[in-house]
Amino acid sequence: QVQLVESGGGVVHSGGSLRLSCVVNMRTRNPYVIGWFRQTPGKEREFVAGTTWSGNTSTYADSVKGRFTISRNVAESTVYLQMNSLTPEDTAVYYCNFAETMQLLKTPAGLSAWHQGTQVTVSS
Repeated sequence: QVQLVESGGGVVHSGGSLRLSCVVNMRTRNPYVIGWFRQTPGKEREFVAGTTWSGNTSTYADSVKGRFTISRNVAESTVYLQMNSLTPEDTAVYYCNFAETMQLLKTPAGLSAWHQGTQVTVSS
């Protein structure tokens, strides 16, 4: 069983910052890659950022490059998403999930084990 628990969402003004957290409990082993995704009503879930569990490789969607930073704390089995310079277009429910490879991670439609996510609302 896999447990992914997201937190840290909230309401901020445009230009503000938030840090999301995802506690990961794989029970058997650590994930190879893990990332953040977001979804707005009527749209497909999209990839936002991903990192290897080792932390040596990270990748971002073009829309968040330079503004968002993904990191992880191995001892706490937690993955973070630091979000700066937020805009109303970043408003969404944010989820974390894992995969065997970064290529698979970038295709959220193929992933399972989605948790409830955390709502981020950016007001103009």
